Parts: sequence; structure tokens; C-alpha cells
Amino acid sequence: MSKPLRIIFMGTPEFAVPSLQSLVENNSNVVAVITVPDKPAGRGQKQTASPVKIYAESQGIPVLQPEKLKNPAFLDELKSFEADLQVVVAFRMLPEVVWSMPPKGTFNLHSSLLPQYRGAAPINWAVINGETETGVTTFFIEKDIDTGKIIFQDREPIFPEDDAGSLYERLMHKGARLVVKTVKAIEAGSYPQEPQEEPADIKTAPKIFRETCEIDWNRPSADIHNFVRGLSPYPAAWTTLNSLSCKIFKTRISPASEDATPGEFDTDGKNYLHFRTADGWLSIEELQLEGKKRMDIGDFLRGNRL
Repeated sequence: MSKPLRIIFMGTPEFAVPSLQSLVENNSNVVAVITVPDKPAGRGQKQTASPVKIYAESQGIPVLQPEKLKNPAFLDELKSFEADLQVVVAFRMLPEVVWSMPPKGTFNLHSSLLPQYRGAAPINWAVINGETETGVTTFFIEKDIDTGKIIFQDREPIFPEDDAGSLYERLMHKGARLVVKTVKAIEAGSYPQEPQEEPADIKTAPKIFRETCEIDWNRPSADIHNFVRGLSPYPAAWTTLNSLSCKIFKTRISPASEDATPGEFDTDGKNYLHFRTADGWLSIEELQLEGKKRMDIGDFLRGNRL
């Protein structure tokens, strides 16, 4: 029978917690957790721990929170745990001195079917681009980001009603199961290592910034609809309405036929708000005006005159 490996887990947000929890509940030997330092959050700017730290401490797992991953004191402490394997889920880019440390290597969970959608925001970009399928991948970390040898993949459909939030939720749990499968295979000494082949139609998933979330009404309705889905609920697509920034969370392609310039809107002030696009109209169903709460279109129009 294979001996449980000594594992160090690295992660920060909610997305990483089910993976860590699944390892713990499947009796993996997680000897330490690496996460970000506590940060001020909320109106009171109170020092707040990451979701991964909160879970790790609830299980009595030692937590390291280095400011810099190349700090000699941190590297010495990391070595002291004598880990056989490191598991990375939604953390940060690791220096080679860290990812090359354990004898079994370091693997990462990525929320796409690599080599497609390498980068920081694979879930968002898969929806923005109108994909009907994505998935999760475990792979060994190498020098170039998201290019290492693939261990396992698991596919997941993207439904027309999905947004980034609903897909995130499913991939978070599917990824956790794949992490456990990967650890067990490495412990057993039998696992694939498939080099990534570069397809001609490679798509990337760069980090998303607020300025890139602005809606371009000169694009076709279907493209804008997918753009809104892919950025909902966070960071959210936005446009300007009554000279105020307005986040758009949910839309549908509308059969409205009035002629107008892209970006102009039409409303009855009670039930609908349509924006003209390059090839038709898009109906807004959920939105949030700057300084207000998120609401459906009926509630919004009752409280705001356009």
C-alpha cells in the first residue's frame, strides 16, 4: 500500500477551499498551507484572513503567509516541512526555487481545458467567447505559465443560462475532485504526464481590468450578451446611464425593432429597458446603478426615471 505523501497546499480564495477540504476529508497528509497575508477589508478596514487560512486553522493545519516567496527565512521554513508534493489552487505565480523544491514536484489546478485559456481569468473568457464546453486541468508547474505536462482533465458543459458565477461554482467542486484524484495517482506512482500541444486556434485568458469591462454597443447583440454573462457577477460589465456608471448583470436578446444608433436606449419607464446594438437590441434584466443596490429591471425603473 502506498504511503500518504507529505503535502503542502497553496491557495487563497473561496475557489481553493473545496480542494483543500477534499484532501483533508480523504485523509491526505496536508502538513502546511501557504496563503496570502491578512489584508484590510470592509468598511472598517479590519484585518481579514483568506478563506483558505480560515479553513486550514479550523483543521489545525500550520499556515504560512509570506510577503515574498523568495524570502530566505520563508524558504527555510518551507523546506523544514519536508513535503513530497505541493498542490496549488488559485494562488500566485511561484518562483522556481519554490515549485521545484519537493521531490514529487508541484501541480496546479487550472479552470480550463489546457492548453486553451491559459491565464488569470479562464472561467470569464470561456463564457465571454461563447464556448459551450470548458473544464478543469491538473498539470505540473514548469517555468512558463500554464504550460506544464498535463496530468488529468475533466470536462464541463457551459449552458446558455450560465454566467461566470454559476460556472465558477461547478468548476470549484469538479476541480476539488480532480485534485484528490491527482494526489492519489501520484501517491500510487501511476499517472500520465502529457506534454501540451499548441493548437492553431489557441485562446488566452488574460487578467480582466475595470476599463476592459465597459460594454461596446457597436458589437453584435450575441457578443454583448456573452460579455455580460462572462463578467457576471464579478467584476461585472458596465455602461453609462444618465451620466452614471451602471453595472449590467443579466441581459437577453430582444426582438425590439425600432431604429436607433448603437448605445441608445428605449424604455417604457415601467417594464423594459432596451439598448441598441450593432445588429439589434439587448434587453437589460438585472443592473446596479452607481451607489445603489443590484435589482431587476422592474424595481429599477420604478425607482429611477430615465
